[in-house]
Amino acid sequence: MNKLQKKIVSALATSVLLLGTLPGVAFAGISCTISGNGSETDSTCDFASLHSVDVDQDNDMDVDNDVDVDADTGDNSADDNTGGNVDIKSGDVDVSVSASTGGNTNTAQVEGTSTSQDYDLEISGNGTESDNNVEIDVTDEVDVDQDNDADVDNDVDVDADTGDNGADDNTGGSVSITSGDVSVNDGVQIQTAVNANSAVVGGANGLGSLSAKILENGSETDNDVSLALASDVDLDQDNDADVDNDVDVDADTGDNGADDNTGGDVDVDSGDVDVEVMVDTMANFNQAEVEEGFFGDDVTLAIEENGTESDNNIELDLTDEVDADQDNDADVDNDVDVDSETGDTGTDDNTSGDVKVTTGDVTENVSLETTGNANAFNGDMNLDVDVDFSELMNLLNALASLLGL
Repeated sequence: MNKLQKKIVSALATSVLLLGTLPGVAFAGISCTISGNGSETDSTCDFASLHSVDVDQDNDMDVDNDVDVDADTGDNSADDNTGGNVDIKSGDVDVSVSASTGGNTNTAQVEGTSTSQDYDLEISGNGTESDNNVEIDVTDEVDVDQDNDADVDNDVDVDADTGDNGADDNTGGSVSITSGDVSVNDGVQIQTAVNANSAVVGGANGLGSLSAKILENGSETDNDVSLALASDVDLDQDNDADVDNDVDVDADTGDNGADDNTGGDVDVDSGDVDVEVMVDTMANFNQAEVEEGFFGDDVTLAIEENGTESDNNIELDLTDEVDADQDNDADVDNDVDVDSETGDTGTDDNTSGDVKVTTGDVTENVSLETTGNANAFNGDMNLDVDVDFSELMNLLNALASLLGL
């Protein structure tokens, strides 16, 4: 299995994908003009808009993997033979176990908020003693709630055994016992990648412009422009991961007996033991991008050349609130028990021959890697990790491409 080096930029994670693309209210612009009306008129432009987006994404995953492997070769006996050679060979044992778990990913993209529009408001050229009002009330609410709860239990028990042969009480020939090799090399791999949230809110339509003008109205007029624009983004990203990895490997070769043989050489050869265990846990990643602000550089407010004793007011109330809450709770327990043995050979009470005992090598390599609990707000999550989870990463790349990240 090839190892792939991946740089995780947006969010880390899974085989379950929820993609929400929610456009805002599609106004080309808001224009209100009260112009050229006669004296003593009463003119009102009243506009109210409520844009509300509520995204709730929840995942609850409970995965239990219980793997029990018992691989055995040998356990032969050749006893009480007379007048010939005894040759016992045990085969090799090669065990491979892979447990990969991926799940719990939420992705939401909320585009083009209603506050990001062009506002062109004007009260101009109206007659004396007229009463003119423009009222704009726009409320933009975005509530994104992304929750993941993962409970992953991996229990792997591998018992690999070769040898355990007996050749006793043989007469008149040589005795040869060869135990095979035990390989749990690249064999026990547990990979868990769970709980990732990614949210992009606002900014797809660009920021709007504002123009509010009270111009050249008659004397004793009462002119008011009132704008109340509120943008409230409430983002809540929560991850709760409980991962328990329990790996028990018992690899054994040898344990042969050649006792009480007469009249020949005794040769006992135990094989090699090679064990590799890799446990890689990735859990709990949050990334959020929220573009703030209502308008760009183009904001124009003007009260000019109105008549005597006129009463002119422009009121602008902008509220821009962003509440981002990113929480991670990870409980990772790795319990790895590796028991590798070669040899344990007995050659006792042999007569009239050479005794040769060869014990093989033992190689153990245990790798534990845990990556988790990372939050990124209006920035990239830069993590370099070794992942043997190619299908998962292909999914993430496709997700990032869809979001333009």
